[in-house]
Amino acid sequence: MQFRDLQKQYQTLKPEIDQAISQVLTAGTFISGQQVTELEAQLAAYTGAKHCITCANGTDALTLALMVLQIGPGDAVFVPDFTFFASGETPAYEGAVPIFVDVEEETFNMSPNSLEQAIRKVKKEGKLIPKVIIAVDLFGQPANYPEIRKIADQYGLLILEDGAQGFGGRIGEQKACSFGDISTTSFFPAKPLGCYGDGGAIFTDHEDWASLLRSYRVHGKGTDKYDNVRIGVNSRLDTLQAAVLQVKLKAFQEYELEAVNRVAERYAHKLKDLVRIPRVPQNFYSSWAQYSILLENEEKRNGLQAHLKEQGIPSMIYYPKPMSQQTAFQDMDCVKVDLSVTKNLCRRVLALPLHPYMEEAEQDRVIAEIQRFLKG
Repeated sequence: MQFRDLQKQYQTLKPEIDQAISQVLTAGTFISGQQVTELEAQLAAYTGAKHCITCANGTDALTLALMVLQIGPGDAVFVPDFTFFASGETPAYEGAVPIFVDVEEETFNMSPNSLEQAIRKVKKEGKLIPKVIIAVDLFGQPANYPEIRKIADQYGLLILEDGAQGFGGRIGEQKACSFGDISTTSFFPAKPLGCYGDGGAIFTDHEDWASLLRSYRVHGKGTDKYDNVRIGVNSRLDTLQAAVLQVKLKAFQEYELEAVNRVAERYAHKLKDLVRIPRVPQNFYSSWAQYSILLENEEKRNGLQAHLKEQGIPSMIYYPKPMSQQTAFQDMDCVKVDLSVTKNLCRRVLALPLHPYMEEAEQDRVIAEIQRFLKG
């Protein structure tokens, strides 16, 4: 059994993917081919953003966004404590201080109450200037943007939406990667929309920011790549990856997103009386990058994971350690508020196999083994 079965996805899409790759190989335009431009237009149309600028990976997408927002030393950037390292790493790399914020147990996403407490604490201390909120769409579900936007507006902060796991999620009819003043995503293979290597994208409605992003991603180019008008980076999406993503985006829209939600709904129905299952608030829709359950305690979680492994069933722990406890941040003054929910989640969380091509028999096996372990 695969945790996320990319082989089965490839076999399903093989004729279209092979043809798309062959077209790139025949044309020989491996960098900045027409497929990149086409994909950017398709992604912008899907999310509802005016501009999509692709890049080499999701971490670069965050870095490029922070460069556009002119984040640097002396700035405070608010980041959920329960997330992947890149969300806190990128502001620190720009010289800013990531200020960690607690999350909500039911959704795993940033707590608006904790966020406001952290902002007030930083403002009261007066050492840093609050600038940006990095709201992460964790495990496929958008963060609570209606509340986060109110807080951002009240305190004059910008929102950077980290939609690395959230592509395809939505609140009402508004889709992920359109909630931030600037938004990003990742096309790492295991993401809801993944390529066959690394890839990322930035979304914005701001014309000037879009122009800057297109410059920054190619060594700060001006009229051409040998006219360098600013210091930039080298971060372009390969044409081959764009071609693969065009095929996958079509499948994602036509049936994959609906299919993965059916799998998640089935988990919820079968497991709701056994473990704590993730909650999707009313009017929210998840793209289910992960299906993470909560066990009673760390001993139970570790025991279940070991039992599933013995039965040939993969599972993962996202995340075993809070960001605030990572060694890289120990010399920074990153903690201003209580982060106890995150600490508790790291001891109890376990992600189960989940993908659009998962068969009911496979899922029944996962559910049966969970029941067998928990019922002794």
